[in-house]
Amino acid sequence: MTQSLVTNRKSFLLQIIPVMLCFFVMGFVDLVGTASNYVQKDLALTDSQANLFPSLVFFWFLFFSVPTGMLMNRIGRKKTVLISLIVTAASLFIPAFGDSYAVMLISFSLLGIGNAIMQTSLNPLVTNLISGDKLASTLTFGQFVKAIASFLAPVIAAWGATTMFPTFGLGWRALFVIYAVISLLSISLLAATPIDEEKPDKVSGFGECLKLLGRPFIFLCFLGIMCHVGIDVGTNTTAPKIIMERLGLPLEEAGFATGIYFIFRTIGCFLGAFLLRAMSPKLFFAISVFMMLAGMVILFVCDTLTPLYVGIGLIGFGNSNIFSVVFSQALVYTPNERNEVSGLMIMGLFGGTVFPLAMGYAADAVGQAGAVAVMTVGVVYLLYYTLKIRKI
Repeated sequence: MTQSLVTNRKSFLLQIIPVMLCFFVMGFVDLVGTASNYVQKDLALTDSQANLFPSLVFFWFLFFSVPTGMLMNRIGRKKTVLISLIVTAASLFIPAFGDSYAVMLISFSLLGIGNAIMQTSLNPLVTNLISGDKLASTLTFGQFVKAIASFLAPVIAAWGATTMFPTFGLGWRALFVIYAVISLLSISLLAATPIDEEKPDKVSGFGECLKLLGRPFIFLCFLGIMCHVGIDVGTNTTAPKIIMERLGLPLEEAGFATGIYFIFRTIGCFLGAFLLRAMSPKLFFAISVFMMLAGMVILFVCDTLTPLYVGIGLIGFGNSNIFSVVFSQALVYTPNERNEVSGLMIMGLFGGTVFPLAMGYAADAVGQAGAVAVMTVGVVYLLYYTLKIRKI
């Protein structure tokens, strides 16, 4: 019996480690905030022009998420994840050949397409290894691993921009090549990992998937995902701009604000993986949203560095587990249509297009306080969603 338990645990670890490495690769999409600030500086772009980059990345979620859910029904979740990793690796190698506006648009477009496919297929793949009340905490741990990649992005970019170590003329774009190599490693490990997948009872069409939005709770979850990613991408992109606007610091120093956000998001994901096992999702979600609201108030009223860091940290910690709770709520609500619902939820990441565009125009009009106001709208909606969370 003991030997059997040891064997099963070893087999589980051999499966979960490559899957968690895929979550790390999933986090590469968050480099878009850091990269867009460097491109803005290099090409002298306005806020609305620079915010097109993160908006473009998440634009593709609108078109690829639901078809990916249908594709999973045909070829399986693991094969779909492998396709996403290949597209992601290709997107990350492109900036090695230049950093013109057109090159970066192509790179960010492919990065968005790859990430849309990955986020749609990787989360349901986890349900082949974990189920029931452990799903939310496991997805949260995956978000913790993802957050490590997000946190490292501004650090690596700043290192590439300032180091005396040779980066072959890439500068901050060395970040892309480093992450591309890790993507290739992830492809190799997942391809060699056997994972048993249940066969879907049916192969749904596009219309059948979209009809699920007619279920009120699924629609509320969809909007919740939109707000979560809008706040995430918005803070990632705007935090350094707030520091530069109010304190006059250069980008290389102000960029640490993005690091603050991801440090606290990483800590939040790590703690959330344990707290969600001991605390009701509704209470945990409410605490998280109130932390974000407090952070937004601080970003509105403060103009010194330490309080601004505190506000950014509160938003990062509060937003760290929103996705996992909303996503698990949607999956458990529709256990027989998980692939389709996953596609719909990931389509909600289109909020990463809507929010930055609105924030860019608001910032051009009234300064970065306008961008904060747009994000606050998303926080207010999440307060409303808290009332609708169900017991799993």
